[in-house]
Amino acid sequence: MKLRHLFLSLILIFSLTELSAQSLDITSAYGQDIKIRKTGMAILGTWAIGNMVVGGIGRSQFSGENAYFHEMNLIWNVVNVGIAGAGYYFSSKADMPADGAALLSDQIFFQKTLLFNAGLDIAYMAGGLYLMERAKNTTNKPERLKGYGKSIIMQGAFLFVFDVILHTVHVRKTNEIAEFLSHVYLAPNQVGLVFGI
Repeated sequence: MKLRHLFLSLILIFSLTELSAQSLDITSAYGQDIKIRKTGMAILGTWAIGNMVVGGIGRSQFSGENAYFHEMNLIWNVVNVGIAGAGYYFSSKADMPADGAALLSDQIFFQKTLLFNAGLDIAYMAGGLYLMERAKNTTNKPERLKGYGKSIIMQGAFLFVFDVILHTVHVRKTNEIAEFLSHVYLAPNQVGLVFGI
């Protein structure tokens, strides 16, 4: 009987040690996730501020199509700087998920958002092409349509690359969490760990 208690105690201690180590992995994965999101928002914010500065200067220095190109860059990036600031702030204030499954779910939602945004980015570029094409067939400020169209194509292209890269990084991180969760199984009235040797 004592041997059985000793054996069960050792299994319990080993299991608790393993769970503690795994919870540290979740803490580390969450920290990396937040770092990736903050870095992404810092890159977006830097792009936005740079475009706002250059756009403001360019708008005052140029005329015609070039002036409208810079004007749209300035306008477009007012929104981007707001998104970057809000994204950075909310990443900093986010609560750590309760477990690996919650973290995985949060990452998958974020990745779906990035894919949706990438689709919008393609639509932005198509809209820019439309404005440039429309400029050929109008006498009502065609230089504005052409300048705005070029700007929207450039902004959409940057955002598409940005969203795809950020999505790729998140997919890699999600795969690590999914691998961790593959060692945990749930059944009615029990939770189990699969240990590798």
